[in-house]
Amino acid sequence: MNITEKILAKASNKNVVSPGEIVNADVDMVMIHDLTGPLAIEAFKRIGVNRVWDNQKIVIILDHQVPAESVKAAELHKMLRQFAKEQKIRIYDVGRGGICHQVMPEKGHVLPGTVILGADSHTCTYGAFGAFATGIGSTEAAAVFATGKIWLKVPEAIKINVTGQFQKYVAPKDLILHIIGKLGVDGATYKSVEFTGPTIRGMSVAGRMTLCNMTVEMGAKNGIVEPDEATRKFLEGRTAKPLMPFESLRSDADAAYEKVVDIDVSDLAPQVACPPSVDNVKPASEMSSVQIEQAFIGSCTNGRIEDLRAAAEILKGRKIKEGVRALVIPASQEVYLQALKEGLIEVFTEAGAMVCGSTCGPCLGGHIGLLASGETCISTSNRNFIGRMGSTQANVYLASPATVAASAVTGRITDPRELEGSKA
Repeated sequence: MNITEKILAKASNKNVVSPGEIVNADVDMVMIHDLTGPLAIEAFKRIGVNRVWDNQKIVIILDHQVPAESVKAAELHKMLRQFAKEQKIRIYDVGRGGICHQVMPEKGHVLPGTVILGADSHTCTYGAFGAFATGIGSTEAAAVFATGKIWLKVPEAIKINVTGQFQKYVAPKDLILHIIGKLGVDGATYKSVEFTGPTIRGMSVAGRMTLCNMTVEMGAKNGIVEPDEATRKFLEGRTAKPLMPFESLRSDADAAYEKVVDIDVSDLAPQVACPPSVDNVKPASEMSSVQIEQAFIGSCTNGRIEDLRAAAEILKGRKIKEGVRALVIPASQEVYLQALKEGLIEVFTEAGAMVCGSTCGPCLGGHIGLLASGETCISTSNRNFIGRMGSTQANVYLASPATVAASAVTGRITDPRELEGSKA
């Protein structure tokens, strides 16, 4: 079996499972946030049970509309706080957490070998830690609140074997954009996408999170990486729970895959996903004629400390182009504090960027930095379909933190290598 099948077999008390099989799996953790949570709570109350199945296995995180950008949002936040208090559920409120997919692993809620569900499509991010993690709807979350179980079909698997060394200013974001461009937005529909190979084994946990985060953009049920010493190091001090032996979380040598995709990153250049689809991917160097009005660095895809470091390396000593608005949003309070300690916030501010507290706001077109008609944004986020970040007449391009930072400096989409040797 592959790693996903092993996790689902254990969770459903079976020795073996096969692709296409329906299993009833025990859930280890479920997360809701301020957009999906209220619907889940309403549905849970309609079920007719008084208490959740296990209040230690449910997490509520406020991140999408924080701080509350309307009275309606404030009322929904109030509802979530009341439910958390009634059920004695852990809640990460405004200023005490950040973007859900960063906070969950930071606070020790993500462990290798577990089944984690979230009422958010990018829950697949946690596969970076060797967990089976997938997004569910609010009503499904309500059912899990009541039962602690979920039925699902064991997915077919795609193995992506990655070799080679990244060139300077080429990052995991460029790799996942390249993969999505190669496979298409429906190229992994209801598949488990397993990342492996020497490049993945040498990649940081943050980089793996970026890869797994965007597997849903090609339709995947989940993305996953085998846990290793890097996983263990990240989790040290974040959880008191014992970790499963990692040896049991390895895909067998004879594990079956629907397909195997081999990718050598040695010659990979900075990539850009062009509107209106994430699989419309081109080298950044070919897009230099595209002028921008906004640059966004942040989100659950690329708001981690190493992402901010990559952007700051480009922006240090430089100024953001007149006429370009640059927003920087650390993915969590922990990341924000680390960026402060390292002087990155100062770099961004001196360059002319606005640094905001952790929120999903601009990524989903909810608040903070929405786009007007005719405007163009280059963003480190994960989606660029029509109307995603504001007006349906705006254009959104997706890229790595280095590419977004370089573009903010020049005022047009820019391969960051173009700035090498230029005066900072």
